[in-house]
Amino acid sequence: MSDHPYSRLTPEAVMDAVESLGFLCDARTFALNSYENRVYQVGIEEDDPLIVKFYRPGRWSKACIQEEHDFLLELQQQELPVIAPLQRNGKTLFEFDGFYFSVFPRQGGHAPEISNDDDLELLGRWLGRLHLIGEQHSFTHRPRISGVADLELAAQQVLSSDIMPSDYIPAYTSLIKDLCAEIQHAYIPSEITHIRLHGDLHSGNLLLRNDCLHLVDFDDCLTGPAMQDIWMLLSGERHEQQQQLAVISEGYELFRPFPAYELPLVESLRTLRIARYAAWLCLRWNDPAFPEAFPWLTSHQFWSQHTLSLREQLAALREPALQLPNFNC
Repeated sequence: MSDHPYSRLTPEAVMDAVESLGFLCDARTFALNSYENRVYQVGIEEDDPLIVKFYRPGRWSKACIQEEHDFLLELQQQELPVIAPLQRNGKTLFEFDGFYFSVFPRQGGHAPEISNDDDLELLGRWLGRLHLIGEQHSFTHRPRISGVADLELAAQQVLSSDIMPSDYIPAYTSLIKDLCAEIQHAYIPSEITHIRLHGDLHSGNLLLRNDCLHLVDFDDCLTGPAMQDIWMLLSGERHEQQQQLAVISEGYELFRPFPAYELPLVESLRTLRIARYAAWLCLRWNDPAFPEAFPWLTSHQFWSQHTLSLREQLAALREPALQLPNFNC
């Protein structure tokens, strides 16, 4: 048996944690697709199943997780379509056998068609409201997007893991240096308005059911520019992305001015995501679930593609920024 902390999360342990909150499990426990944390659907006697989330030990402090929960509760109170943790005796965060965990109502659905203008406009509305609420208060413990410092940290994590094949290191190191120089000009933290964000709003964190769209998984919520929650909704060629921006902005501006002045940040934010993804895989390689799920991480093919992606980002950073149609930066 693995000595990783998650090896202790047997079905019996998961049910014991849930029953410590006063629920009665019916012995139906299913592991859901999650790598950073461990998430389970647990059947409850004579009631709907619950979703139980066990946070990765050592990743977030208790205060950091609580800020995520408080943000979700605040958004829920303002009637945004988020899935907030359930409260027991006024608490949303609990401890069991060395794990922080929380319970959520089950919410089914599927990822929406992001290319659909109606869904994009609806997303724009929800984001406008989310950011309007997000700018009213500040996080104290959650991470903050820092630009160059984030890229340097990601590169350090990759290189210190010794997973990258040695013949890619010179090209990678040179690329990171060039990327840092470009991002330093584009992403100046002191000149950026930072607000509370979802932080990881890709299509997998959107659920559509019966024409109701939910924003889910705020595990990576952080402080940063509003554009962080917008750019990941874009896809396709430049002209397609600009048209998507026009549709999103139409819904967004019903509640908050669209941050078109942040469009020059898009490629910097995209670069950080690409670099952080590789760093995340390297950091988690001692978790037995990762080599099993991502066996290609140690291959030359992955690092060749990763280096190519970073090289493409260097070119993108040197191109004119995206614009709203008929908008001049």
